[in-house]
Amino acid sequence: MTTGKRQRKAKSAAPAKTMADYAMSFDGLGLWMSARAQSTTLLHPQATSLSMLDGAIAAIVAGPISMIPEEWVCPLLGVDPDDFNHDTETFSAIAATLMRHNAISNTLSTKPESFKPLFLSTPDGEVDPQPWCRGFYAVMKLKLSAWSRLLNETADEHRFLLPILLNCIDSDGRPTIDPNRRNLTQPKSAQESLRDIPLAVEAMRQFWMPTRFKRGA
Repeated sequence: MTTGKRQRKAKSAAPAKTMADYAMSFDGLGLWMSARAQSTTLLHPQATSLSMLDGAIAAIVAGPISMIPEEWVCPLLGVDPDDFNHDTETFSAIAATLMRHNAISNTLSTKPESFKPLFLSTPDGEVDPQPWCRGFYAVMKLKLSAWSRLLNETADEHRFLLPILLNCIDSDGRPTIDPNRRNLTQPKSAQESLRDIPLAVEAMRQFWMPTRFKRGA
């Protein structure tokens, strides 16, 4: 066998790269997002922290419809669809985001009881669920009509959203849900919602599963 043939055979035998080969570390993704958010020339990401991105991805996994990656990755990271086509640092950030999606999806599919949202901590040691919940809500707003069954305040399944919406604000900076609403039972505060959020995510995933994954959908 000639040298040229051996080289060609070696190249053809090289394993194809996987998403993990391209992905930056999750901590590296956080630094990348922070730099992106401070840029004066690039489109800013809707997700401004790893906690917010984690919440957004949870909504993708547990939500009512399947979305192609470009539909949600682009607004969350502030990138263009064409960035999926080039081996750049931006694609490395995209790959890290998709890896996180796969990890959350696998956890909820195989061991939902072990699912733990990536909440932030305040300087005084308190757990802050708000960035995570706002990330979840940011994804809801991409396809808000699809979430209408859970947004109906008179529906029993509306309770799934309560622990998340209690930690969100609208575009005017006002609470998404009034904590003093007459028919609001539990949780009654953002801090009380901490224990309920992981359970709510899995409940939503189960609620949407029959329609999201029905045959032919």
